[in-house]
Amino acid sequence: MEENKGEFGTGYKTLHQCAKRKGGFRASMFIFILVALENMGFVANMVSMVLYFMLVMHFDLVGSANTLTNLMGSIYLLSVIGGFISDAYLTRFNTCLVFGTIEILALGMFTIQAYIPDLQPEACAKSPCVKGAKALMFYTSLCLLALGAGGWRGALPALGGDQFDQKDQKGKKSLSSFFNWLLLSTTLGSTIGVTVIVWISMNKGWDLGFLIITLATFVGFTFLALGKPYFHIETPGESPIIRVIQVIVVAIRNRSLLLPDNPDELYDISEEATIDEEKILHTKQFRLLDKAAILRRDSTVGPWRVCTVTQVEEVKILTRMLPILASTILVNTCLAQLQTFSVQQGNLMDLHLGSFKVPAASIPVIPLLFMAILLPLYEVIFVPLARKITNHPSGITQLQRVGVGLILSAVSMGIAGIVEVKRRHQAIKDPTKPISLFWLSFQYAVFGIADMFTLIGLLEFYYKEASSGMRSLSTSFTYLSLSVGYFLSSIFVEIVNSITRRSTKSKQGWLDGQDLNKNNLNLFYWFLAILSCLNFLNYLFWSSWYKYKTDTPEFELKEKAMNGSPFLKIESKQASVGKQNGVSTTMT
Repeated sequence: MEENKGEFGTGYKTLHQCAKRKGGFRASMFIFILVALENMGFVANMVSMVLYFMLVMHFDLVGSANTLTNLMGSIYLLSVIGGFISDAYLTRFNTCLVFGTIEILALGMFTIQAYIPDLQPEACAKSPCVKGAKALMFYTSLCLLALGAGGWRGALPALGGDQFDQKDQKGKKSLSSFFNWLLLSTTLGSTIGVTVIVWISMNKGWDLGFLIITLATFVGFTFLALGKPYFHIETPGESPIIRVIQVIVVAIRNRSLLLPDNPDELYDISEEATIDEEKILHTKQFRLLDKAAILRRDSTVGPWRVCTVTQVEEVKILTRMLPILASTILVNTCLAQLQTFSVQQGNLMDLHLGSFKVPAASIPVIPLLFMAILLPLYEVIFVPLARKITNHPSGITQLQRVGVGLILSAVSMGIAGIVEVKRRHQAIKDPTKPISLFWLSFQYAVFGIADMFTLIGLLEFYYKEASSGMRSLSTSFTYLSLSVGYFLSSIFVEIVNSITRRSTKSKQGWLDGQDLNKNNLNLFYWFLAILSCLNFLNYLFWSSWYKYKTDTPEFELKEKAMNGSPFLKIESKQASVGKQNGVSTTMT
């Protein structure tokens, strides 16, 4: 028996050493390369496609802006589908490759249509001009691009997070750093996209620009595929949507039952649970959902008859996240305005930097350069100093980071309104001497910093707070917020125009027509700034109300008892289970 134990022990040690060789920043490098290469094209499209729709596909001003915002909204909305699939059916790694292939196919179709004039519509009096087979190819490529680019985005952040062990302090710090470097990779790729690729598209041809984007995306996903031997790849589990529905159904069925005074009497993961199962401790919020964990005396154990406390807590976590999700929608509506109206403003400004003419779509390089400089400083200087003060692995909490981003977005909208007043005043005074394009850099720079805090703060927040089986779905909430923000942008413009037409003496809306010099874009920006301030106050309420998964008294007592090493406690618990059952835990 001793000999067998030795064999099992040696085997477990070998497996453990193999596991240690996987994951970490070595595996993350393949993710960083993919993100940098893909975002070269993605962000270039995001800022310049509004001009492609106008100049090549012959959409009008509103049609091109709405087509772009609807495309971006669809991409981020479909990330939820990718997150769901990677949690329940495919691994996160395979989900990225499948949807990446779809994105490459869509970009190839854009390249072909931009290269062959016969596949492009002729200019017409009434937009949209694209019809028939040309429209079929155009809208098919848009749909495939939305599906592909959105699907893998729902799985990638969780795949990266899986490479770090959250059960120790070092792993928590590394996870926080991973999301910071992920944003830096995005920023560096985006910088090349909005400068080099946008210039090529505008000056050398849209077909060449799309071709470079397609090849860069292909190389990026090839690198990800080559990194498979280095990844920790989580096996997909039970559908997270089904688990949520089960809790709701059983809670409704048990609504007439009384909750026990002692939460320990609720049904939970038994001592025979496997090592891979994650146990989430009971919290006192949303007590009605606890009724799903009451096992009726006349009932047998089953997924649609009783739910574990852990399963109920998963639903509570998602419920607590919803107000945070809603509070971050408006910042993405502001982002959509900068990506459409600011490009149109830039076209009416002086585009020259010395003798070089800058494409208006390249102006976002300014916030990207700010982020490229500030992100390493944030990671190398600010985070270590903040850790010493707060003892938090990320320096400041994820929700504090998001709050900084929200208030900065309000400042950015205020600045945008001031710049628009100056631009329009000069355009009316002397149309031959417009102000420089780089006046837009002020609003872009502030919003770039806001985006740095908000986006990665949300990704880290959703990943850390979710259970292991819901992390892809949870992190896709970040993109869901972006999606609703983009869709809301189009609706917002229509509502503002409708209201202001009735309230102004001229009967012209703030954003009516195609002549920005006759509009009141500055008032629209200031309106967004006021809304952003009110939204920030709303966010302060919900973020202070939110209880982190690790902030419960039960967790604090447990961590204290474990001397700060939850992983050791889990191992010792499983070892005791193994002794009771008469089996060796090293087998597991």
